Amino acid sequence: MENLLEESERNPCDPDDECCVELVAIADLPSGFGKYQVCGLVSPCDGKEHTAVIKGDIVDKEDVLVRLHSECLTGDVLGSKRCDCRAQLHESLRRIEEEGQGVLLYLRQEGRNIGLTEKLKAYALQDKGFDTIDANLLLGHGADERDYGVAAYILETLHVKSIRLLTNNPEKVKQLMSYDVEITERVPLIIEPDEYNKIYLETKKQKSGHMLGRHEETRDVDKVLELAGSE
Repeated sequence: MENLLEESERNPCDPDDECCVELVAIADLPSGFGKYQVCGLVSPCDGKEHTAVIKGDIVDKEDVLVRLHSECLTGDVLGSKRCDCRAQLHESLRRIEEEGQGVLLYLRQEGRNIGLTEKLKAYALQDKGFDTIDANLLLGHGADERDYGVAAYILETLHVKSIRLLTNNPEKVKQLMSYDVEITERVPLIIEPDEYNKIYLETKKQKSGHMLGRHEETRDVDKVLELAGSE
């Protein structure tokens, strides 16, 4: 990893190059889930700071277990039960630790990339009976404004050759493949619903095509894309 940092320092991003991610810091991260390295990355793609949490040797490796996790202050930090974000974050780290190798990309895309205060406005609409998709649309946003191009550029910067993607969201598969990321397997990440998030998860399945329920164990990438296209 230190070699990657030196490489990034020798070749800083051109501010006009949107297809570039710069690795700016690496440190050890002992945590309740295990010992990792944590990397700070910046990019002209979105002007944000992103984080890669890395277990083991992933440089020039194939079939690396990877999770793309979008920032969720209310869930990840405050423990909100309105979503499954915190549970997915913790389960992803547990899986990576169990694997002994992997990457969790913590992407600064709060509220499906509409920002924290807009997400809280969406929460207020959800309190009135609107689902997550309709609430975003009523506020003038897209149903999901996340762009995973920056994740593809981060994986390229980290020299990861191919990945097994830990996700229920076929849109992540489609977007990463459109940026020429080689995905060898879709790995399910199933969180049991509770009384607070069951409508949220049902909306993910019905309106966003998340692979929950009947197709949740589908791992073949071509089949994932086929099912996504039939929704």
